[in-house]
Amino acid sequence: MSVPFVDMKRLHAATRDEVLAAFARVLDSGGFVQGREVEAFETEFARQYDVPHAIAVSNGTAALHLALEANGAGAGDEVITAANTFIATAEAITMARATPVFAEIEDGGFNVDPEDVERRITPRTKAVIPVHLYGQVARMDRLAEICRRHGLVLIEDACQAHGEMTDGRRAGTLGNAGCLSFYPTKNVGTIGEGGMVLTSDAEVARRIRMLRDHGQSAKHEHVVPGYNYRMPELQAAALRVLAPHLDEWNAARIRAVEWYREGLAGVPVSLPATPGDGSHVYHLFVIRTTRRNELQAALAAEGIGTAIHYPTPIHLQPAYRDAARGPLPRTEQAVSEILSLPFHPAITRDEVATVCEAIRRFHAAAG
Repeated sequence: MSVPFVDMKRLHAATRDEVLAAFARVLDSGGFVQGREVEAFETEFARQYDVPHAIAVSNGTAALHLALEANGAGAGDEVITAANTFIATAEAITMARATPVFAEIEDGGFNVDPEDVERRITPRTKAVIPVHLYGQVARMDRLAEICRRHGLVLIEDACQAHGEMTDGRRAGTLGNAGCLSFYPTKNVGTIGEGGMVLTSDAEVARRIRMLRDHGQSAKHEHVVPGYNYRMPELQAAALRVLAPHLDEWNAARIRAVEWYREGLAGVPVSLPATPGDGSHVYHLFVIRTTRRNELQAALAAEGIGTAIHYPTPIHLQPAYRDAARGPLPRTEQAVSEILSLPFHPAITRDEVATVCEAIRRFHAAAG
């Protein structure tokens, strides 16, 4: 049996007719950009996340950029973040004209180490952006305490952590602002691209709403130079159908995690953390093995799709080598060992068993 890494067609089969009806509603309305569907989606999402302000934007990168600018980050500032994530986190810092500073990850984990974050704070530091990588919340209590003590802005990159819970609050509502991506493969994605900024600060929300729409405070009144970061109505209409399924899909992910744990018990690979408190929603199922490249090739030969998130840390990317301030040994070791296995809410137990059996065969043959 071949097993795809992700199967979007299967995932959306149950909601297909409802999404098409939502698209037809937009087409019949004659309004296609940041209109009634976007407004309704923002209201519904703010209620779902129990946060005063949810501002829809064009994508997750735009959300991070606007959250930084609206919180005052700019030229001459430094922003501390992780290097073992998608480059968009660093790009948003650059787009805000600030400088990214990359911190080390925790020993044995994938999220940024708060102690290393604090060591990298300078008089130029303006903000910290922890990434809730692969769906696990960073140590927000410790990071929040550090940021309060040093007078820093705390912005969550929660793009991989839709629905994650910490002390009864969802990821994205634990700092000064939280940013989400609705890229199709996220825990909630749309039929294209989209993003969201969450905040409890009314002034920050006002600035973001202005900046996302060419700096307008009212039609044809441009208060500041802004951007075209508006969400299309079609994406908002789709998200109004899909977002209510978040908890259901996260539950399916966690069920698949248990199948993997059963199937890989005793296999010499490192499995994802199991916090047990709702603070991991498993956007990806990422194992670690020192034989990653061999295993990936063996799985591919059996028709099993895998991926590496992300093979080269940002501080070693050509675009950001000048920003690197020395090696990050834990980060660099981790990215040489990670492998993302097939994983999505619609994956079946038989598919997981097929993957696990192939991994067992690989290790049995390797001796």
